Amino acid sequence: MAVSFTLNGKTVNFDGDPETPILWVLRDHLDVTSPKYGCGAALCGACTVHLEGAAIRSCSTPVSAAAGKKVTTLEGLSAKVGKALQDAWIEFDVPQCGYCQTGQMMSAADLLSKNKKPNSDDIKNAMSGNICRCGTYSRIEKAVKRAADKLA
Repeated sequence: MAVSFTLNGKTVNFDGDPETPILWVLRDHLDVTSPKYGCGAALCGACTVHLEGAAIRSCSTPVSAAAGKKVTTLEGLSAKVGKALQDAWIEFDVPQCGYCQTGQMMSAADLLSKNKKPNSDDIKNAMSGNICRCGTYSRIEKAVKRAADKLA
């Protein structure tokens, strides 16, 4: 059974097991490598993408859940949001190893789409599902605040 969905504004099809996690469809079949495999149990956030505008863990969400819907990866964020996040991440020197950063940025984009002026608690709550092995949480918080300021 083929599953059709919109990926970053383009219609795509996956002709395989509809229970295949979105992460593997993106990485192995559609050559989109920004979402990363971290834990496979929706606990670390490295695989975060947006489904219909909401952050989800693509490692545990079957591609059948995306049928007829919009999936957005880091590459598909609007230019304004993507640039604000990227600039803030660079300004605060957020990444060390960088492995978790696309998931962090996708969670931040989800937060900023719902809350234009998040405070520290809002950011900590929204980002709590994303693990950074390097422990750059304080820099991530500062970067999210700066991105919010840039988008205001």
